[in-house]
Amino acid sequence: MGVIAAIGPEVETIFAVDDCCPEGSGDLIMDQVRDPRVTVLRHQVNQGVGGAVITGYKAALAAGMDIMVKIDGDGQMDPALLPRFVAPLLAGDADYAKGNRFFSVSEVRRMPAIRLFGNACLSFMTKLSSGYWSIFDPTNGYTAIHRRALELIDHRTLSRRYFFETDMLIRLGEAQAVVVDIPMRPVYEDEVSGLRIGKVLGEFLGKHIRATLRRIVYSYFLRDFNIASINLLIGLGFLLFGVMFGISEWIQSVRTGQPATTGTVFLAALPIIMGSQMLLFFLGYDTNAEPKRPVQRQSVLASLLPQWVDETAALSDMDRKVAETERG
Repeated sequence: MGVIAAIGPEVETIFAVDDCCPEGSGDLIMDQVRDPRVTVLRHQVNQGVGGAVITGYKAALAAGMDIMVKIDGDGQMDPALLPRFVAPLLAGDADYAKGNRFFSVSEVRRMPAIRLFGNACLSFMTKLSSGYWSIFDPTNGYTAIHRRALELIDHRTLSRRYFFETDMLIRLGEAQAVVVDIPMRPVYEDEVSGLRIGKVLGEFLGKHIRATLRRIVYSYFLRDFNIASINLLIGLGFLLFGVMFGISEWIQSVRTGQPATTGTVFLAALPIIMGSQMLLFFLGYDTNAEPKRPVQRQSVLASLLPQWVDETAALSDMDRKVAETERG
């Protein structure tokens, strides 16, 4: 109740999703909340955090909302921060804003070491799989998204469970949407998070590997083929050849008891060095290729294109008539 009460008047509509809550949160809201902005959406079967958010997104899209903010009902996300999340979207500087709890050194010191390590691992994997190298804290659920960016995502493919926030970043990366981090301080109360880093790390790893391979193939070999693509192919070839050749020669040296010659060592080391350098170039290119032009601006330009074509055609027709008049 406190979360809804803390949401300011700048919010037009509030959708509260009861994901088959055993505590009857939907009924509680209906009985105690008198805010006319609130609409309760119910699930007959628990669908997880992703399923609940998707239900809210669909309702907001149907209601014609342009910007949608997701806030959990456990009180760990301060609704007073909502304007900060919406600001870059309203300014047209971003399509998606997400919270980052790691901007404050004092807050980081309060977190257990295992949680810091887990978040660092998950963040690095997300950078590889999504292409957003400048963001951190990928599992943060305090988010805001623009309508045009949300419409580019196939909701049916999104993960329904704890991978949802990360999957959103991966899909937004495929849509070339601009994502920004918003510094925030979480509100720690008695609630216990259901996310266990050690438990999901292995599951997330497999999903990240598949997403990374999909992104690289699509971005550098299907949608585009450039100097980074060439460096990736040749660099991997050199690196694999050097490693495999070096291992085989080392095994042969152990079996025979004869040390490898200088030429053999050089033949193994040089491809490894060259391959590593080419892969570093690829990573540098990929880092700079992070989306910088919001899709909401592209959508606006696309909507103006028919009008521009009509006006250009009208001007051309006018010029033709003027020329015919001058000749006559």
